[in-house]
Amino acid sequence: MDEIENLGYVPILDEMLHEVDAEEKRASLWHHSEKLAVAFGLLGGVAPPGKPLRIVKNLRICKDCHEAFRYISTVTEREIIVRDAHRYHRFSNGTCNCGNIW
Repeated sequence: MDEIENLGYVPILDEMLHEVDAEEKRASLWHHSEKLAVAFGLLGGVAPPGKPLRIVKNLRICKDCHEAFRYISTVTEREIIVRDAHRYHRFSNGTCNCGNIW
């Protein structure tokens, strides 16, 4: 978290509809299933170093997760591939193949 914030990551809270303060919204963003899947993949050794992490979900990826994965791909120097309900997102070196238009 600290590393991606040092690179310029800022949480995107506009999709959070809960009536809680900004700090609580920010904390809850890290419990999104796709972020937990990336953490598990990185820490659990699911994919060997140098291999892409592949995540499949049946809902659309939120703006904050999309932004976070851009930075995580830079920090970890790994490719992250996320399939959501609409398309595949391939994050590599801080960019996504969708051009940040999803």
